[in-house]
Amino acid sequence: MTQPVLQLKNVTKRFHDETAVENFSLDVHPGEFLTLLGPSGCGKTTILRLLAGFEQPTTGEVILAGRCVNEVPPNQRDVNTVFQSYALFPHMSVFDNVAFGLQLKKTPKKEIRQRVQEALSMVKLAEYAHRRVHQLSGGQQQRVAMARAIVNRPLVLLLDEPLSALDYQLRKTMQLELKRLQRHLGITFIFVTHDQEEALFMSDRVVVMNGGHIEQVGAPQEIYEEPVNMFVARFVGQINVFEGHILTARPEGGYICRLGKTDFPLNTRKSFQRNQPVRILLRPEDLKIERLSDGCIPPYLPGVVEELLYKGSTVDLVIRLDSGEQIFVTEFFNEDAEHIFYAGGEKVCVSWIEGWEVVFSHEE
Repeated sequence: MTQPVLQLKNVTKRFHDETAVENFSLDVHPGEFLTLLGPSGCGKTTILRLLAGFEQPTTGEVILAGRCVNEVPPNQRDVNTVFQSYALFPHMSVFDNVAFGLQLKKTPKKEIRQRVQEALSMVKLAEYAHRRVHQLSGGQQQRVAMARAIVNRPLVLLLDEPLSALDYQLRKTMQLELKRLQRHLGITFIFVTHDQEEALFMSDRVVVMNGGHIEQVGAPQEIYEEPVNMFVARFVGQINVFEGHILTARPEGGYICRLGKTDFPLNTRKSFQRNQPVRILLRPEDLKIERLSDGCIPPYLPGVVEELLYKGSTVDLVIRLDSGEQIFVTEFFNEDAEHIFYAGGEKVCVSWIEGWEVVFSHEE
């Protein structure tokens, strides 16, 4: 197996009497796009600052390319950072902003020109080299910040929510640009965000953080479809949670679970006891909805449509079950689109395909 390009070994960081990160261990592989995802205050930016050298760990080790860099200052680490604010020099041209780091290293002028031109071409700003930064749009400034970081050819590029200030459409465009750039360069990217959709879309692996700890590390699909606990399930995407209890095990595997007055088969490899309370988790797009008037095949949960939210390619339905619970169902458009336009107050049946559910005990 390839040696990790970056490692955090049992890292703890305290600020006075507050612990920002505790006993944090993580291996980062060469050339991967890794995202740190979590709510505000979970320790994402602290980890980034520890990697960059702006902070030193209270205990533990930060290892870069096999070498402990705890005491190595930022300018001597083979790491560059793109900040949320971009941190560009407004009095300089685009060229001079990108060239700044190379000039500090006393790189030959000919090599500076060549590398700056290459970096600006990569971010599609070659024709803007002599413009002032204040003459650029937010998206263009973000690209200048990227060019300034990649021109140094770092081993690892750290990105601290660099897209958060952009409008929705530009943010989507820049997500594609960042993915393209990362694949082209082959540089390891470590990206910080609190935006779940952004993390799932851009990453090879996602690290879900909470309270200075890692809750789960995995591929985007794994994080979304196989959350390891309730925090990950609720934080990453929307989720419906049904409370029930185990009735009995099935001879073919799995269990029969009672939700309200209805018994549902569960296809899970986890072990549960008879009468054990459990939570059944289902994403809105995994639920099936049918009109009660069309006839519904059991098992199902009866309810009524409270609200319909049109979103272009999908329709989100707010359903009030007869038990009083409110759930969310996502319906996708297809050739027969009329069937998904339900009226408020319309009686419906809610079910799902066995095996699409995630089952947790109350302790998980």
